[in-house]
Amino acid sequence: MGQKDSPEFKKLGMIGVGSMGGMMSLLYAEHGVEVHYYDPSQENVKQLQEHAESIHASNRIVHQKDYKELCESISSPDSPKLFVFSIPHGSVGDKTVKSLHPYLKPGDIILDCSNEDWRNTERRQKALDPDGIHYIGCGVSGGYQSARHGPSMSPGGDAETLKKIIPFLERVAAKDKQGRPCTACIGPAGSGHYVKMVHNGIEQGMMSAIAEVWFIMNRCLKMSYKKIADTFESWNESDPLRDNFLVAIGADINRTRDGEGNFVLANVLDKVVQDVDNSEGTGVWTCEETVRLHVPSPTIVSAHLFRLASADAAKRQRVNKAFAGGAAQPATIKLEVPHEKALPSFIEDLKLSLYAAFLCAFIQGLGIIKTKDREQSWNLDYRAILQIWRGGCIIQSDYISDLLDRVLSNNDVVDDLLSQDAVAAELGKCVASLKNVVLKSLAADAYIPSLSATLEYIKYSGATELPTQFMEAELDYFGAHSFDLKSEGPGKPLKGSHHYEWKPPRGIFGDKLDGSK
Repeated sequence: MGQKDSPEFKKLGMIGVGSMGGMMSLLYAEHGVEVHYYDPSQENVKQLQEHAESIHASNRIVHQKDYKELCESISSPDSPKLFVFSIPHGSVGDKTVKSLHPYLKPGDIILDCSNEDWRNTERRQKALDPDGIHYIGCGVSGGYQSARHGPSMSPGGDAETLKKIIPFLERVAAKDKQGRPCTACIGPAGSGHYVKMVHNGIEQGMMSAIAEVWFIMNRCLKMSYKKIADTFESWNESDPLRDNFLVAIGADINRTRDGEGNFVLANVLDKVVQDVDNSEGTGVWTCEETVRLHVPSPTIVSAHLFRLASADAAKRQRVNKAFAGGAAQPATIKLEVPHEKALPSFIEDLKLSLYAAFLCAFIQGLGIIKTKDREQSWNLDYRAILQIWRGGCIIQSDYISDLLDRVLSNNDVVDDLLSQDAVAAELGKCVASLKNVVLKSLAADAYIPSLSATLEYIKYSGATELPTQFMEAELDYFGAHSFDLKSEGPGKPLKGSHHYEWKPPRGIFGDKLDGSK
C-alpha cells in the first residue's frame, strides 16, 4: 500500500464487536487499519477472531482485555486516538464513556456508530467538549451485511472533527453506482444520529408496505413464493421500484430454502419485537418526533403501530379466541373475470401502490428532518442526505432518490414536496391503483395499515374541504377554541379570531352567564 493509499487513521479502538461491530472491524482491517477492540462478551470475541483468521487478518484485528490496555495499544504521540462504538443505546453508552474517560486526552475522537438517541449524543458532546474530546454521532445503516462490505454513514458533530474523519469514512462507506461514497458531513450536534433515526422511521413505513403487498400476493391472490420472487425481481429491474433494496431482498427471501428443501419464510413467526423489547429505539423516537414537531407521517406511524400489535403474538391469540376466530379472516381477492387476464393488471396496481407508500414514507421522513433542522438551525444539505441513502442502506430506492434530487436541485422545498408538480405527477399516477388495492383488500379483509394510511394521506393532504370543519366547530362549542371564516381564505396554521356562543354556559340553578332565564 503506497503513501497515497495509506489509511487516514492507521489504528483505531473498536468497542463492541457484535453483529455490526464485528463486521465493521473486518471492513476497517481490509482497508488497512489496525483494529484493536474490547468487548466483554467472550462469544463476540471468539466469533470475531474466527472471522479474522478466515480472511488472514488476525494481525490487524487484536483483542484487548480492558479499556486501559485498549487505549495504550492505539496511543501515538503524533495523532489523536480514534474510537468506534457499536454498542446498545442508552445507559451502556454512558457507562462506556465513563470507563474510557480516564484514558482520553484532548483531541481524541469517539465515533459513535451505534443506533443512539440523538439527545444522548448531544449530552455526551457537551460533557466531553470542555476536555477537548470530540464525540461524533454517526448513524450506520444497512445491517450487518452492509457493515461488512460498506454501510451508509451519517456523521454529525463538531465541524473540524468531521473534516478529520470524513476521508476515513469515505474510504469505508458504501459506494453508489457512480462510485460516489454514501456518506457526508451531516451537520452539528446530534444531527447525524437524528438523520439515521428518521431513516429507520422511513424504513418501518416501507417495510410495512412491502409486507402488506407480500401478504396480499401470498394469502389473497394465492401466488407461490416463486411467483412472488419473480414479481419482486421484475419490479426491482425497472421504474419506479428500480434498485430498491427491500424489493431486491424480498425476491431472495421468497426463494430461499433450507437444507431440507423447505421455504425458510414459511416457518417465520409473524411478530416484530425490536420496538417492544427496547433493543431498537429509532422507530419509537421517530414517532415521538413526528408528533412533537406536528408533521403528519401516517405511513410511518401506522407501520410502527402495526409492529407493536404484532409483537405480542400470545395476546393476539387471546383476542382471536374472544372474537371466535378473529374480527375477520383474510379471503381470496375477487378479480374481474377472466382471472388470468385481470391478475396482471392487479399486480401492476400493487406495484404502483407500493411505490406510492415508499415515496410518501420518504416525503414524510424528510419533512420530520426539515422541521427539526429549522428548529435547531442545523442548515442541512438534503441532496447530500439523499446521496447517503443511495447505497449500503435499507431504504435505498434509486428511482425515488433521483426524483427527489431533481426537485431539490431547483428549490428548498423539503417540507413542501407534495405541492411540487413532479412529485404530484408521480403520486397522481398511483392514486387509482392504490384505491383499487385498498378497496379490494378491505373487501378481502387483508391487513393494509400503511397502504390505506398512505391513500388517506394523499387524499387529505390536497383537500380543500375536510371534515375538520365540523371538528373545529365542536372545539369552539365546548372549549371556545375560536375559528377562521371561509371568507377569509386559508391563512396560516394559527388560532382563529372568531368565537360563536353556540350555547351559553349555565350555572347549577340554570342561570345563564348572559343573565337570561
